[in-house]
Amino acid sequence: MKTIVRNAADLNRDDRTLLERLLGEQLHDDQQLVIGVVDRQSRREPLDGTNISTADVPALPDWCNVYEGLSDEEIADLERIILQRADLSRLS
Repeated sequence: MKTIVRNAADLNRDDRTLLERLLGEQLHDDQQLVIGVVDRQSRREPLDGTNISTADVPALPDWCNVYEGLSDEEIADLERIILQRADLSRLS
């Protein structure tokens, strides 16, 4: 994997703006960008140790579909009962 490191303070205004839009947050001068480039077919793990793709995520078991087949009204009734029993529905 090729790793690219850039200091935020060294970026020109256009590059910094582009990267901030990509990241969805403002960069600060004391930050660094560490970008790893891998081949799509690579099985190596990313820097953060996560290696999750949609193919790696197992399907949820059927019992997880607890609201399947219920109407919105039935779901609202269940939610009311659950919140009441959890004592989260009391007025503040």
